[in-house]
Amino acid sequence: MTVTPPALNPRTTALLVMDYQQGILASLPHLADPEALPSRVAGAIADMRAHGATIAHVRVGFTEADWTAIPPANKTFSFFGRQRLLHHADPATDFHPRLVPEPGDITVRKTRYGALSTTDLDQRLRSRGITTLVLAGLTTSGVVLSTVTDAADRDYQLYVLSDGVTDPAPQAHQTLMTTVFPRLAHIIDTTDLRSLLHESHPDRA
Repeated sequence: MTVTPPALNPRTTALLVMDYQQGILASLPHLADPEALPSRVAGAIADMRAHGATIAHVRVGFTEADWTAIPPANKTFSFFGRQRLLHHADPATDFHPRLVPEPGDITVRKTRYGALSTTDLDQRLRSRGITTLVLAGLTTSGVVLSTVTDAADRDYQLYVLSDGVTDPAPQAHQTLMTTVFPRLAHIIDTTDLRSLLHESHPDRA
């Protein structure tokens, strides 16, 4: 049975735009049109802004101290440390030009997969009264998976934008979107997002 997602209250909702960075997009060769994803997410941002919702931008980037602090036991990030990848000042870690933060947005830098575990994002969202998160990010099996599970444990109401996430492993993406995430979040696309926002404020376009 399909459950209709509840309408969104923009005052208590944030859109998390996660890892939409130049270097990460460039590392996804399976994308036929690399501009299509940022374009859709930019549209979601515009819809959220129009209704007064919060926009939070999450990027991954490392300082020398961050690299040094990564233990060898961390299979993924110890590689980043050894290879000195994704320095926080490297242009490859910049946000996509269409998704640059605006004044009043939240911006955080992380050093692991999830948007919450190595940042103060949770506290900053709570201070604004945010209880609902809409997630867009690269990649599905990385930042999206980690953030969905962490945020669910923190009792946020969650929505995942199906056309705002992707993964270089299609089978992993499909399994997460159809089997794992629906247990923890509402799966919607950017058209659904516009409708859910409109339901909460039918007087707005």
